[in-house]
Amino acid sequence: MRMRRKRYLDERLEACSAYIVSTEGEKLNALEAIRDTAYIDYEKLFGNGNKVVLEIGCGKGGFICECARRHPEINYIGVERTRNVIVTACEKAMQGNLPNVKFIPTCAAYLPRYIPPESISRIYLNFSNPLPQKSSEKQRLTHPRHLGMYKGFLANGGSIYQKTDDKDFFEYSLKQFSDCGFIVKNVTYDLHNSGEADNIITEHEYKFSKMGLPIYKLEAYLEE
Repeated sequence: MRMRRKRYLDERLEACSAYIVSTEGEKLNALEAIRDTAYIDYEKLFGNGNKVVLEIGCGKGGFICECARRHPEINYIGVERTRNVIVTACEKAMQGNLPNVKFIPTCAAYLPRYIPPESISRIYLNFSNPLPQKSSEKQRLTHPRHLGMYKGFLANGGSIYQKTDDKDFFEYSLKQFSDCGFIVKNVTYDLHNSGEADNIITEHEYKFSKMGLPIYKLEAYLEE
């Protein structure tokens, strides 16, 4: 079912525009768009040269805003294609007075237009759509074509953290990370009973764990 457009959406987006990376001039065709690069100048965007972390599919921004609050020494960029959703994330950042988090209103396929090569220290993939239909496999955020793209973004020794409630998608992802040359560590099939102390719970994670579903997590690293 299509999400109802939020009231005063344009006005709300304008009010928090300082938190939004402009996608003006982005072409409808992703292949054309990524050839017309518009790399983000991180120092200009954040006013510093700190490390940059990316969350792809940040939803309403609860996770990334909490990360930014806990780690003011790190810069965060959240990616969410639905403006009806990203406005809530931007408002959270603005209300929390978090200068170290920004948002790109786009989808993963367009990211090579904006993210400079070898500039990201970590990527978070939190509760991505598992897209279980075989016909949708290439759209999964852990499909090899996406993992190859992430490799281009990651700095030396960079990492990807994935969380999901979908066991089949998790095991699919484990295989893809290994096949694509990542070193996979800290794999857990029950995160909330693993003893991990610093886990930040996302909106989806809270909902699924309340339903009694286990949460799966892995960390995938590029060799230094």
